[in-house]
Amino acid sequence: MNWIWLALAALLISGIGFYKYVYFISLGYGFSIAGLGVLLAVLYHGSLGIAPLLTCLLLFVYGVRLGGFLLLRELKSSSYNRTMKTEIKDGSSMKFGVKCSIWITCAALYVLQVLPIYFRLENKGGSDVWCWIGAVVMLFGILFESVSDFQKNRAKKKHPNRFCDTGLFRLVRCPNYLGELIFWTGVLLSSLNILSGVWQWVLALLGYLGIVYVMFSGARRLELRQDKNYGENPEYVAYKSRTPIMIPFVPLYSVIKYKFLVA
Repeated sequence: MNWIWLALAALLISGIGFYKYVYFISLGYGFSIAGLGVLLAVLYHGSLGIAPLLTCLLLFVYGVRLGGFLLLRELKSSSYNRTMKTEIKDGSSMKFGVKCSIWITCAALYVLQVLPIYFRLENKGGSDVWCWIGAVVMLFGILFESVSDFQKNRAKKKHPNRFCDTGLFRLVRCPNYLGELIFWTGVLLSSLNILSGVWQWVLALLGYLGIVYVMFSGARRLELRQDKNYGENPEYVAYKSRTPIMIPFVPLYSVIKYKFLVA
């Protein structure tokens, strides 16, 4: 029944969203994943193998890096804050019951995302090839996302009013979101051989598909914003027409028409 502790931890940490609505899906997300990584290591400390311990550590590193990056951006980037004021609701007019629903939904998704690692620990899977493969993919996802964030920050300092099309942004237009997908693909891969029964498979896949949906929703929001800011720039139009939005070498250049991506 250790999943109950995971749920309580996710609810407690993501509850920061009651202070500021956007924190449900930003700081609450990053630090919830970090907290769940630590909690998994503590709950199963007596039976952890090296590879499962590494996956827990990578959850912590991922969450702290993401949460710290988002916090630093909010504290230091005035341009980001101006943009967010016009594009993300502040929640001031939202009813308390609606906020609670969003809080519970977010916390549930964060728990679902880490369930593959939880199932490995619960099923006493130990260290094996799949767990090591998953850990390597997770590490690569963290590095990929970190590099893309660094490259975008550097580009924006040099050209604050221009879209970023250098470095990893030559490969896809949303490399930071791609890094997220790589990381969570690693989480799923780490336990592919240890999932037992229909419900473990259903819940593990539900968490993975949930974050895929969230990432493509974020890509759609970004595309709408960039079209508004740079849509009349011929360089941006050419860049958009030749660079996939999220998945390398897959000719998906726009997701604006997919209105179900509204998260």
